Amino acid sequence: MHRREVLRLLALSSALPAIPADLLAAFREVHPALPAAPALKAFNPHQNATVIAMSDLIIPATETPGAKDVRVNEFIDHIVADWFTDEERAGFLAGLDEVDVHTQNLFQKTFVDASPMQQSEILRSLGDEMAAAAAAVANDRRPYRGAVPEPRSNFYLMFRQLTLTGYFTCEVGFTQQLHEEIIPGRYDSCVPFDQSASPKGA
Repeated sequence: MHRREVLRLLALSSALPAIPADLLAAFREVHPALPAAPALKAFNPHQNATVIAMSDLIIPATETPGAKDVRVNEFIDHIVADWFTDEERAGFLAGLDEVDVHTQNLFQKTFVDASPMQQSEILRSLGDEMAAAAAAVANDRRPYRGAVPEPRSNFYLMFRQLTLTGYFTCEVGFTQQLHEEIIPGRYDSCVPFDQSASPKGA
């Protein structure tokens, strides 16, 4: 599947199980490509710390690892660096930086330096904006009408979808959290989807 189609479907899907299996397989293949040692491609260190803090609030560690533990920040960094156009990447990074602007306006500190309660308040605010953006997409009120929504204008929607997708397509999220098969076949992120869906030795 072409990357542009992958991003379009991701942006327009309201829930992970609604995303087609071949799209999920495309994201699943990202995880084994991550380097053994963290190596940022799109984010600077502060942006990366912000992504870690935001994604870990969306999926915190409980009895199973959270977003930070399974390197969701690196998954998002990879997608933004290699799958987005230059314009989309710039818009996404601007949206990420605006999280700090919003936090500074409310609490006189960056998102990373804010307390967990303050960070949660910021995410609730972004969630309200996300709901409004999602409603606009559903009602075709946006000028793109079916194209990929602009990452800056729809930042938190894309961020949340990337966080959920990055988590639930990694081995831990898929095998320990979902407890069901949203992608046919065994979990094997190191082989193409059509092979992993086939019986062993087929």
